[in-house]
Amino acid sequence: MSSSDIFIGETIGTAILILLGGGVCAAVTLKASKARNAGWLAITFGWGFAVLTAVYTSAPLSGAHLNPAVTLALAIKDKDFSNLPTYWGGQLLGAMIGAALVWLAYYGQFHAHLTDKEIVGGPGAQATAAKAVEAQEKGAGPVLGVFSTGPEIRNVVQNLATEIIGTVVLVLAVLTQGLNDKGNGLGTLGALITSLVVVSIGLSLGGPTGYAINPARDLGPRIVHALLPLPNKGGSDWSYAWIPVVGPLIGGAIAAGIYNVAFA
Repeated sequence: MSSSDIFIGETIGTAILILLGGGVCAAVTLKASKARNAGWLAITFGWGFAVLTAVYTSAPLSGAHLNPAVTLALAIKDKDFSNLPTYWGGQLLGAMIGAALVWLAYYGQFHAHLTDKEIVGGPGAQATAAKAVEAQEKGAGPVLGVFSTGPEIRNVVQNLATEIIGTVVLVLAVLTQGLNDKGNGLGTLGALITSLVVVSIGLSLGGPTGYAINPARDLGPRIVHALLPLPNKGGSDWSYAWIPVVGPLIGGAIAAGIYNVAFA
C-alpha cells in the first residue's frame, strides 16, 4: 500500500465511522430527532454497524485500521513503525470530517436542542436544566456526548483503566481473529468479527466512560466541537481529553505485547 492509499483510505474510513457513530449519538440525544431516547442499545449497535461499514469501505485502500491503537499494535507486532504517522494523520483528519458531517446532517436539531431552555437553562427552565448546569461545571457542554466521550464518575485511575481494558479486548480480537491474509489490516470476515466485538465492548464495558477505545474517535470530534459555531454549546472538557487518547494507546501496546508472547 502506498502512503497516499493509506492516508486516503484512513481518512475516508474514519470519516464514515464517525459520521455513523456520532450520528447515532446525535439521533438519540437531540430534541426533534425521531430516534431521541432510543437508548444505549441503539448507540452500541449503531457504533458496531458504523465500524462494519467503515471497514468494508476503506479496507481495499489502507487495511482499515481506523484507530491509532490498532495501528500502534500492528506496528509493534510487525516491528515496523514507518507508516504510523500516515495512518494517524488520516485517522485524525477523517474523524474531524465525520464529526463536521454529523453537525451538518443534524444542523436543525443541534439548534433546537441548544436553544431549548430546559436543556441550557435560563428563565422558565425546568428541573432538567440542573443537569446541564452540572455537566457544564464539570467542563462538558450539553451536546459534547454527541462528539466525544466522558465518564459517569470522574476517577482518573478507573477511567484510564476502563479505556485500557476495553482497548485490549478490541485489539486482541483484531490481532487474533480480524486480520487479512497479509496481516496488515482487517479482512472481510474480520470486519464482521470486529464490529460485533465493538458492540460487545459497548454493552459490557461502555457504561463507565462511554468506551472511546480509539484516540482519533475522541480527539478529532472533540476538536470539532470546540471549533463549531454551536450556540450555548458549553465546554469541550479538555481536562478529561487525555484519558481517551492515552488509555487506548496503552491498551493497544499491551494487546500487542500479549499477542507477541502468547500467539505469535
